[in-house]
Amino acid sequence: MHSPVTIIGAGLGGLTLARVLHVHGVPVTVFEAEPSPSARTQGGMLDIHDYNGQLALEAAGLMDEFRAIVLEGREAMRVLDTDGTVLLDKADDGTGGRPEAMRGELRRMLVDSLPDGTVRWGHKVTGVRALGGGRHEAAFADGTTVAADLLVGADGAWSRVRPLLSGAVPAYVGTSFVETYLFDADTRHPATAKAVGGGMLIVPSPGKEIFAHRESGDTLHAYVGLFRPLEWFAGVDFTDAAAATARIAAEFEGWAPELTALITDSDTAPVLRSHYALPAGHRWDRVPGVTLLGDAAHLAAPNGEGANLAMLDGAELGKALAEFADDTEAALATYEEAMFVRGTENAALDGAELLPIDSENNTARELISRFAENGG
Repeated sequence: MHSPVTIIGAGLGGLTLARVLHVHGVPVTVFEAEPSPSARTQGGMLDIHDYNGQLALEAAGLMDEFRAIVLEGREAMRVLDTDGTVLLDKADDGTGGRPEAMRGELRRMLVDSLPDGTVRWGHKVTGVRALGGGRHEAAFADGTTVAADLLVGADGAWSRVRPLLSGAVPAYVGTSFVETYLFDADTRHPATAKAVGGGMLIVPSPGKEIFAHRESGDTLHAYVGLFRPLEWFAGVDFTDAAAATARIAAEFEGWAPELTALITDSDTAPVLRSHYALPAGHRWDRVPGVTLLGDAAHLAAPNGEGANLAMLDGAELGKALAEFADDTEAALATYEEAMFVRGTENAALDGAELLPIDSENNTARELISRFAENGG
């Protein structure tokens, strides 16, 4: 099989690139390991920022479709102390620049905006190799291969394309989330639903924190953060949901019960999400016919920017390829120089709304003071 522009990975970044190329009439094929668009849930809510993610959607011609899937009121935010004291209660007045949407709906919107057959599902990459002359081949688990004039790695943290450009490997950053869900929260968990409020809840504390979002369908989705080595988490048996829940909850002893209920009352088994990052300032020398975007290029610890940056990478790469239609290398060089700067700046952020959970000053009151300094 031959494909002029071949994207590995049908995440938000790869799909945005495919859509922008389609808008400009550039043929493209996306290969994705998952067997179908609905093969797994796509995670929780994403706030799509007016300075990166929304710019990408504008380039893709999808702002109207995006507005149709925005969850109204979800830009509300509360900051609580560990005893449940409300320190900040910020309503969603409709003037914020970070509307929230479900990641799965955003991905569906992007997939639906592409011609049938653009995304080839069930194609798990097992290896890539250079063919010479700027062309590359990707091999798939089903035994098939594709030869690409341009190969784009949009395949995330553990990219199979990245080794063509860089020997960098993601390293654990010292923090992990444990993910939980509470369903029918207003009815079944009213005290916790009240604590979370209508949008986002943040409860920071030195070495630990809880984030929660009110998602669609009266669901509370929580990320329980801990600053612990991987060895500590290896000692938690996540195959035993009750035991894992008890072990994680023990780290939050003394916290208000409406907060710890986000752990103890979860309607799903706790899921560990450890955080990795590429070296700050990760970059590579120009290699003809191949590039990266999103986490494959500049994986960083969670700071609220990752999905937005991946989408902006995809849009900017698509626009460059359309602008330099007769000079792919010029397009890639232009894209990469700007992307390297974005990636470096992103790695330096600890999040406009978040504190690093290893911070000795990581308390709700410290977070409030930061909001005050930033006019938030």
